[in-house]
Amino acid sequence: LPLANIPEVAFAGRSNVGKSSLINALAGDSTVARTSGQPGRTQQLNFFRLGDDQLSVVDMPGYGYAEAPKHLVDSWNELLRNYLMGRQQLRRVFVLVDLRHGMKANDLEIAKMLDKTAVSYQLVGTKADKLTNAERAKTKAKLATEARGLIACHPDVVTTSSQDGEGLDGLRGILYKLAGT
Repeated sequence: LPLANIPEVAFAGRSNVGKSSLINALAGDSTVARTSGQPGRTQQLNFFRLGDDQLSVVDMPGYGYAEAPKHLVDSWNELLRNYLMGRQQLRRVFVLVDLRHGMKANDLEIAKMLDKTAVSYQLVGTKADKLTNAERAKTKAKLATEARGLIACHPDVVTTSSQDGEGLDGLRGILYKLAGT
């Protein structure tokens, strides 16, 4: 894994939760991270530099369902665990959750692993544009309640849409703070 002497954040989440799309939306460039409608397309850790090389951003393979052989999915999950437990410069992991579905068992499994290893993380709801305002508020409140019960989880839940830009400025602000700029 490349070593960076700058702060690093990682985007984790289930397959097709919108990690690559969110990175592209944050960067303002749809070609930064490769996107696909096919689950399991990101198959390795992909490192990007944002903000005039002030921050390293990692697009992680999705966990959970993927259109790939089980042994390959298992190796991605192992890579994810090894990466998360050994990065000195890692400031925060953003655990992306599709707002239409809420937290699933594998999201909670990652959260518990991050709690156990004392890696700071924050829940980010994705695909907000797919819900009504009422549904969005209800799901965000539920995620916030779940976040309060998790040890290393930042208490603020961010909701985003890569399609209409909702929440991107707020998330960029968090990234700037983590980068120390």
